[in-house]
Amino acid sequence: MCGRFTQYRTREDYLKEFADKAERQIAYDHQPLGRYNIAPGTNVLLLNQRDNALHLDPVHWGYKPAWWNKHPLINARVETAATGRMFRPLWQHGRAIVMADGWYEWKKEGSNKQPYYLYPESGKPLFFAAIGKAPFDKQNEDEGFVIITAASDKGLVDIHDRRPLVLQADAIMEWLDPETSSQRASEIVTESALSVEEFTWHPVSKMVGNVRNQMAGLIDEIDNPAV
Repeated sequence: MCGRFTQYRTREDYLKEFADKAERQIAYDHQPLGRYNIAPGTNVLLLNQRDNALHLDPVHWGYKPAWWNKHPLINARVETAATGRMFRPLWQHGRAIVMADGWYEWKKEGSNKQPYYLYPESGKPLFFAAIGKAPFDKQNEDEGFVIITAASDKGLVDIHDRRPLVLQADAIMEWLDPETSSQRASEIVTESALSVEEFTWHPVSKMVGNVRNQMAGLIDEIDNPAV
């Protein structure tokens, strides 16, 4: 986790959850984003704060510093992101938010892999904690972002052992604030993450496995899952 997710509402649908009074350098757009199958290696609208205002920048999902000779990373474990060599500078200076609605996971049993869509029972937007190379409007190739993940528990662990770390709406502005210390950011992800109990899931069509498929029906529940 997290390898695919959705971002289909309008910008305002996400922003109204926490940013009604915030200074914003974000153009109003009433059109839904309409992305039902976002994959690594693509650009994602990433919420970040700079120059005392909120910004939305199209940023590459994947991070590969110059010294890293493997494939770009797309996730960072919350247990080590604040202290490890790879991600510590991003945790200090590149905190961001991925606005989302839900995400996909694949459960394997034998030779079958069944995709599931996971989403909040409340129906509200989700806000994934993310980190990347700031400033996000002046990145070079491979200087993208990663999504922070946490361990799953309860019933969700039956689908996958990791999940995106989703922040409560009232914690977002402090998480994004460049003045927030690294230590305080670590406290935020501990104190203000949504719990597993707030999510539900259902099986979806294997069509989600093809990144070219972007139709709204990808998130619909199916009656005959493979597992």
